[in-house]
Amino acid sequence: MLSYTICVNIKFMENKKFLSTIELAKILSISRIAVYNRIKKGQIKAVRVGRNFIIDKKELGKILETELTEKQRTEIEKAVEKTVKEYGETLKLLGTT
Repeated sequence: MLSYTICVNIKFMENKKFLSTIELAKILSISRIAVYNRIKKGQIKAVRVGRNFIIDKKELGKILETELTEKQRTEIEKAVEKTVKEYGETLKLLGTT
């Protein structure tokens, strides 16, 4: 689920075809250096323009979806199931389920 900040940033940039590394960093709530590192590792597809990189906005969906690996998603799902199983009644009393 996207946070409000990400939604606002994406809405602001919807007329643009490409994103700068700074804009992508704001969307992902990470540093510009972290974006560069992901580009170097091949985790984010980018094109070098002069001394900078640009990211095609079409890649944004892929970038946001791949934040978690399948293994990480499975681990999170198992942890949530375990928590609900162990603390279900308490969570109901707190009104969170």
